[in-house]
Amino acid sequence: MKRRVKKHLPNAITCANLFSGCVGIVFAFQDNLVIAAYAIFLAAIFDFFDGFASRVLNSQSCIGKDLDSLSDMVSFGVLPSAIVYELLLRAPQVPGFSEYFNYLAFLLAVFSMLRLAKFNTDTRQADSFIGLPTPANAILIASFPLILQQYEGFARYILNPYVLVCFIALMCTLLVAEIPLMSLKFKNSDFNKNFYRYLLLLFSAILILFFKFAAVPVVIVMYITLSLIQLKFANEGMMSSSHKQS
Repeated sequence: MKRRVKKHLPNAITCANLFSGCVGIVFAFQDNLVIAAYAIFLAAIFDFFDGFASRVLNSQSCIGKDLDSLSDMVSFGVLPSAIVYELLLRAPQVPGFSEYFNYLAFLLAVFSMLRLAKFNTDTRQADSFIGLPTPANAILIASFPLILQQYEGFARYILNPYVLVCFIALMCTLLVAEIPLMSLKFKNSDFNKNFYRYLLLLFSAILILFFKFAAVPVVIVMYITLSLIQLKFANEGMMSSSHKQS
């Protein structure tokens, strides 16, 4: 019995991720974007704990990896696209563009699929990421309806069709860009090795405490910035050590 639980618990949590994404899609197309946004956050929690459970129970499997990608495609690919699609429907119509203009939102699902497929086959992404992870993109999009609920004045930006289309183009690019970004998985508690992770978590906690969901876009920008700074210093350290050896 214990062996069965140990074997199937991570996959059951992954299925809960998928279930959250499916429910979120239903609410998104009913124009209940706040519940859809919360579904993304719930899916992200399940996504974290399925990997955590898999490592703790030492029950990694090929089917678990495939299930994780498939559920992420729904929860962090299709569901965020549905939210952006509904935001475009709420936005003022652009003169000269047809109703099909709003379907550009689903490019986010396409590029999320490319990102996930790339992650599964790219051996460089064992300890870090190449391109923006799909959960980060989804959480950023999930913050939009919640920011609108919290601060009505942000509607002029979030419900601006030009801003939304530029946002879609930017996020599609970041999902597949050859940009090394740090993973938030702690392999040890060494402060020096995890300095940028601790820094990100500290500032994120402070920002979210004061600004709630409005802090999420800033946190994502900070995540990308700190990752690039970490990469810069790591490269400089490698070059310095190679010069010393030569």
